Amino acid sequence: MDTSLDELQAWIGRSETVRDQIGATPVKALNATLDHPAMPAEPGTPLPPLWHWLYFLPLHRQSEIGADGHAKRGGFLPPVPLPRRMWAGSQFEFRSPVRVGDAVARTSTIADVTVKDGRTGKLVFVKVRHELRCNGSAEPAIVEFHDIVYREAKRPGDVEPSPQSAAVGASWQRDIVPDDVLLFRYSALTFNGHRIHYDRRYVTEVEGYPGLIVHGPLIATLLLDLLRREHAAATVARFEFKAVSPLFDLDPFEVCGRADAAQPGRFALWARNRDGGLAMQATAELA
Repeated sequence: MDTSLDELQAWIGRSETVRDQIGATPVKALNATLDHPAMPAEPGTPLPPLWHWLYFLPLHRQSEIGADGHAKRGGFLPPVPLPRRMWAGSQFEFRSPVRVGDAVARTSTIADVTVKDGRTGKLVFVKVRHELRCNGSAEPAIVEFHDIVYREAKRPGDVEPSPQSAAVGASWQRDIVPDDVLLFRYSALTFNGHRIHYDRRYVTEVEGYPGLIVHGPLIATLLLDLLRREHAAATVARFEFKAVSPLFDLDPFEVCGRADAAQPGRFALWARNRDGGLAMQATAELA
């Protein structure tokens, strides 16, 4: 890495605020993408948890897009000189509803930058804090920490570590078929140009993965969607997830969940690949 840690950590504390109106069409579109019956999205309808990701989209000019489909390095995020970028995890507090029709401001701040040595080389982690405020409120409705990991390019002979085994004994689970249409629709809804999700030649020949990568936020959304299918009236107060190993469009996978017997109102959620490996682990707490 040519850029020093001190240079990257100079970005800590940088902040930006963007604004958006919570429109109905993205809500209806994601509802259809998740294979629910048509739903009304009248003004005042609360967003399900994580559906705020449909807003504050990255509206970079075409000339500002890099080779991987993301914006070129620099700007708000630090210019990490590593080519592979992934969503590593997030932590949330859902303090009050965000509703269709709300005018929302999202303030984002670089909270931390760290460097680690992994099995496949250098890793850089960037943590971003997001606060969403509705209709001029001083108090945030949602506080989110977003963990981004940057990795070195895959080298000849590099072998990804085998994923750890996923938990067994789910109380409920659902099979997901991550075909390229599902991945395209989610990319379109979130205006995500990252080529690893739709460009098979790029993801296999340039980044060295075996197939199209399922979006981490989509997997997290499917985990909470599973919880909503089982507890439709529940209000999620806290949620966190960690991406453990990637899922590809080559095989179906399962989203699983069960209640935590020791802590009422707390649920374990996880995504399991075809071979029983853990792809994502998460916990949710109800209000």
